[in-house]
Amino acid sequence: MSTRDRITQVRRLADVAAVRDRLAELDLETGTDLCLDDDLEVGPDAPLARPWTVALAGSTARTVGNRFAVLPMEGWDGTTDGRPTDLVARRWERFGAGGAKLVWGGEAVAVRVDGRANPNQLCIGPSSVDDLGGLRSRLVAAHAGRHGPTDDLVVGLQLTHSGRWSRPDGSPVPRIAYRHPVLDGWVPLDESSVLSDGELDDLMGDFVVAAEVAAEAGFDFVDVKACHGYLLHELLSGVDRDGSYGGALEDRARFQLGTLAAIRAAVPDLGLGVRLSLYDLAPHEAGPDGVGRPAVEAPYRFAFGGDGTGTGLDLSEPDRLLGMLADAGVSMVCATAGSPYHCPHAQRPAYFPPSDGYLPPADPLVEVARLIGATAALRARHPELAFVGSGYSYLQEWLAHVAQAEVRAGRVDAVGLGRMVLSYPDLPSDVLAGRPLDRRRLCRTFSDCTTAPRNGLVSGCFPLDEHYKAMEARVELTRVKREAEVARGGRRR
Repeated sequence: MSTRDRITQVRRLADVAAVRDRLAELDLETGTDLCLDDDLEVGPDAPLARPWTVALAGSTARTVGNRFAVLPMEGWDGTTDGRPTDLVARRWERFGAGGAKLVWGGEAVAVRVDGRANPNQLCIGPSSVDDLGGLRSRLVAAHAGRHGPTDDLVVGLQLTHSGRWSRPDGSPVPRIAYRHPVLDGWVPLDESSVLSDGELDDLMGDFVVAAEVAAEAGFDFVDVKACHGYLLHELLSGVDRDGSYGGALEDRARFQLGTLAAIRAAVPDLGLGVRLSLYDLAPHEAGPDGVGRPAVEAPYRFAFGGDGTGTGLDLSEPDRLLGMLADAGVSMVCATAGSPYHCPHAQRPAYFPPSDGYLPPADPLVEVARLIGATAALRARHPELAFVGSGYSYLQEWLAHVAQAEVRAGRVDAVGLGRMVLSYPDLPSDVLAGRPLDRRRLCRTFSDCTTAPRNGLVSGCFPLDEHYKAMEARVELTRVKREAEVARGGRRR
């Protein structure tokens, strides 16, 4: 069956009824049905415009002015010593001007050099208080210039170590949580690649220093990142790891919980959040037809939140972990899934996958429904936590119809936008004001924002953002994509 037969492009669904019909045609798992409103409400009492309150630290609570959030993305456009450039500042200003009242993490910032996922990722260093504080100030100023008051704008900073996927100088230099039967073959390893318990103890201190920098730079909270196959996420699946940080869930979560406790002790007024992959899947690869398939046979033991098959879910451990996170002082969770490196169809559903990726195994709406459904199920079990959802960008014209219904039903507290704010940062403003969407700026999941940086180019939306369209890098990106298509034997998506 061809991709065209398996998948219906979202932009070809004419109305809400057509979306419902398409969802009914798909083989969705029980509990993964999407809520979908026919009409969008406008005004201060509209579900997406309604303010909400989140406890950040201790008894400190903040009002968040609406239900839109900007999700953190990994930039490839900083300096080689980890400082922001004009391109980074432009992105943050657009985040602020777009109208979302929660900026979840702003950007993935490495807590030390060996944890950078690319040689141009932001990194904590001697000038970080001024650099990151300057980015935050520009974001807030842009928001004030377009939307007025900022006392209901909450801005965090995402802290990360890339672990297995570290490329601090461009070439892979993985630092891994444990030896993996498949992924070990995807990166070069030696005897020093596995982080020892002592090295993890030291790394905890780097997260604390980074949190202190964030507090001094004026951020409201930090996100201690535990998703997408990076180090803290990989630790959660270390069932065979020896020592203090592997084995039982309590031990696999020990680094995350210890880091949160140390941050709370060092900066008690700083809020704590965690971006968490609620579930993972087995590593996937392109089959002979280009469609993604598991690269390992079941049983598969290394998927946190998985059921052992490599493709199914069991949310019992994520459920337990969320309780532990709440006990550690976390007040907000940003829900995501999988990894862009080994199962991108779960984490970033797309009709057009990256040039080095594979065609989606099923209609991407299946993965959108699965992630939104898992988020709703776990939010229902943890009312003490505020949940920010993700996976919405793929919905395109119908994003707000699903977002409004999910918020109205209490299945999520805020709706996060990632790729969409690269091409269309003003979408929250337009939705809240009742303006028609600018369909020319809607993210169509071309995946150039992934293909470009994987080939050493800056991150951004080359197809739809006029600033990136005019770059010389776009010519190089076109060449890279053409070469990739030739390597695939000319196979069309």
